Amino acid sequence: MMSINKLEGKNVLITAGAQGIGESITKHFIDSGANVAIHYFSSADTANKLVEYATNKDQKAVAISGDLTKEIDANKLVEKTMESLGSLDILINNAGSLVARNLLNDIKTDFWYKVMDINLTSMMFVTRAATPYLSKNENSSVVNLASLAGRKGGHPGSLAYATSKGAILTYTRALATELGSQGVRVNAVAPGLILGTSFHNTHTTKESADKTISGIPIQKAGNAADVARAVLYLASEYDGFITGATLDINGGVYNM
Repeated sequence: MMSINKLEGKNVLITAGAQGIGESITKHFIDSGANVAIHYFSSADTANKLVEYATNKDQKAVAISGDLTKEIDANKLVEKTMESLGSLDILINNAGSLVARNLLNDIKTDFWYKVMDINLTSMMFVTRAATPYLSKNENSSVVNLASLAGRKGGHPGSLAYATSKGAILTYTRALATELGSQGVRVNAVAPGLILGTSFHNTHTTKESADKTISGIPIQKAGNAADVARAVLYLASEYDGFITGATLDINGGVYNM
């Protein structure tokens, strides 16, 4: 069973950590005693409130803006994290977006590249910049946010998104192999229908959500906290044996 003491005093960087699932992940880390660097793109108010929440608990916290599809912004994010926290134990790669639904025949080349850059290339940029600092510790952890769409292909119109999220599953396994000798574990979570977030508020209709829920074995959707708890578990297994794994959080829809 996870002990929150394993996270107390640890330094954590969360991308897109002030919105939806990311906000819940950040708050869970703060409540577990961790210091946090909160990346945001457009959610400055929430990011600053989370910083205040952490500092009121006498924990270090900083909010850092940036467009992570730009290599220079990704590098600056890690640099500012190090300036504020001093070291890095955990990286949570949460940034991502479906952007819009487009069937194959409607996909423009620029749209394809945009989705891949947001979901996959940005993850590589941040991880590459963070790895030299993560590897300085005896045990460090990376958790990547994938998706059930990466397992099953997603709903019609999510071809680019599902492809990028499927690539994250492979990216996670490959990176776990590459960084294992440096003491860095790399895992992923693949959430299914997580309601109450801007993602599904924007891209999922009530009718679609109801239809999806009817096919979920436990007959309900998940929430952001369901994902956050799983992320914290994977991140906190410092002396554990779990790496290169993906934890599915979907109520039993995909259970292989």
